[in-house]
Amino acid sequence: QVQLVESGGGLVQAGDSLSLSCAASVRVFSRRAMGWFRQAPGKEREFVAAISWNDGSTDYSDSVKGRFTISRDNAKNTMFLQMNSLKPEDTAVYYCAAALPGDGVRRTGYHYWGQGTQVTVSS
Repeated sequence: QVQLVESGGGLVQAGDSLSLSCAASVRVFSRRAMGWFRQAPGKEREFVAAISWNDGSTDYSDSVKGRFTISRDNAKNTMFLQMNSLKPEDTAVYYCAAALPGDGVRRTGYHYWGQGTQVTVSS
């Protein structure tokens, strides 16, 4: 069964904005850091952004810092990624992920993954 479901991907032009959502089950979402990762064709999966479960601490890769904003709504078991000023190099499949339960924000240790949603940014 799919426990993390991404949505919101699509085709946009450079400079446009796009918002991604990740709906999760209570078990997978509760007390866990959540993160967004992406994988472009021919490249390894890379970290994009993460958020802690309790204090709102966030972490962003240098490539998206200042352009992307990660957030979560614990009452609705949903995570978001607001992407602004999109660039062609942002083109990738974006994955929602959940870490093991625990405090803090992290870039590794994610054990639950969504199916991915395609984001394509044209020049």
